[in-house]
Amino acid sequence: MELELDRLRAVRVIGRGAMGTVFLVTSRCAGDPYPHLPPLFALKVVEKHSPSAKPDADRRARWELNLLSRLTISSTGDAAQHPFLPSLLGAAETPELLAWALPFCPGGDLHALRHSLSSDAAFSPAAVRFYISELVDALAHLHALRVAYRDLKPENVLLQASGHVTLTDFDLSRHLPRSSVSSVADPLPSPPARRRSRGHLTRIFAFGDRRHGDHLKKARSARVSPVSRRRTSFSDGRSFSFVGTEEYVSPEVVRGEGHGLAVDWWALGVLAYEMAYGRTPFKGRNRKETFRNVLSRSPEFPGNRRCDLADLIERLLVKDPSQRLGSAGGADEVRSHPFFHGVRWDLLADVTRPPFLPPPIEELEEAVAAGSEGFNVMDYFKGLRQPSASPSLSPSLSRSPSSSLTEF
Repeated sequence: MELELDRLRAVRVIGRGAMGTVFLVTSRCAGDPYPHLPPLFALKVVEKHSPSAKPDADRRARWELNLLSRLTISSTGDAAQHPFLPSLLGAAETPELLAWALPFCPGGDLHALRHSLSSDAAFSPAAVRFYISELVDALAHLHALRVAYRDLKPENVLLQASGHVTLTDFDLSRHLPRSSVSSVADPLPSPPARRRSRGHLTRIFAFGDRRHGDHLKKARSARVSPVSRRRTSFSDGRSFSFVGTEEYVSPEVVRGEGHGLAVDWWALGVLAYEMAYGRTPFKGRNRKETFRNVLSRSPEFPGNRRCDLADLIERLLVKDPSQRLGSAGGADEVRSHPFFHGVRWDLLADVTRPPFLPPPIEELEEAVAAGSEGFNVMDYFKGLRQPSASPSLSPSLSRSPSSSLTEF
């Protein structure tokens, strides 16, 4: 749906990333011009001609918008929204700005949540199983579209109001043609395959009773610039772009030998390790040492404990992408690992008691209704271009840990 930026009111900035700025937005302050939209939603805005913008920012933004459209509408033209991928609510474009609306995820991201829940910044094995299972499901859907996500990290995993995940930020993703050298893709499930309204389904996973803490550590991961190292041909089903976040990039990306869908299974292994042990497995004192560790070091497990989770991580972090778990059999190969024993994959979205539940969004909606009229997004960027005039932000709604977004 086409939106008009002048008819939307931003409540506050909730994220600034490498590609754009994300606002918490309402359309209710301007006479409710879009009644189909939720009272609050996220609006990602990219400046097309900003001096500080990356050279390919416009191309990457349009690719992300196009992919979101594909994720929202099925090949039959019907809504076929995946429960762990974002839906496109609408888009807008002016000569200076490209923007699109997405559902607001009030739970923040996994990086902030992990640091707020425990002193060792680690999740319980049951929580790791819950979040990794949903990410496997999301990656399976992307891979069925021949899309390599290529930027999996906790900052890009947001929590919906329900406590379930949403994978976000697709500007580094890439469509790869089918080829024998790429990791196998799973067939797309038919939209009716996901059963809903299963009542109070709670026992797929077992969780502890952890509460959201008051202090969040600042996100530390930095993306690797998407610079082509050898060539940009995709005729053999591989990409040769050097992309990702340095602690999550795979050996084949570091070597510049071309990569396929298996890069996402490597990143899933790094993410599972970080969630379970509070740190990434290959981080060095600098980027050069980190990359050396990625190429040559095996993951170390505290206490040398052997368990299904450690085995899953080891098999996802195999240096040779052709031998990596998920490379031959796709997501089904990953799902069959013993760590996921007992997981009801067809009922993941119906779990009503996830490891963490964000505060009710109704409280935020009420605060917005009782607060100011917000500010105009276009005026915000005009203010940035004029240092003497700073954009007016709503003083009545300060950022809270539960709505923190480090990078959208």
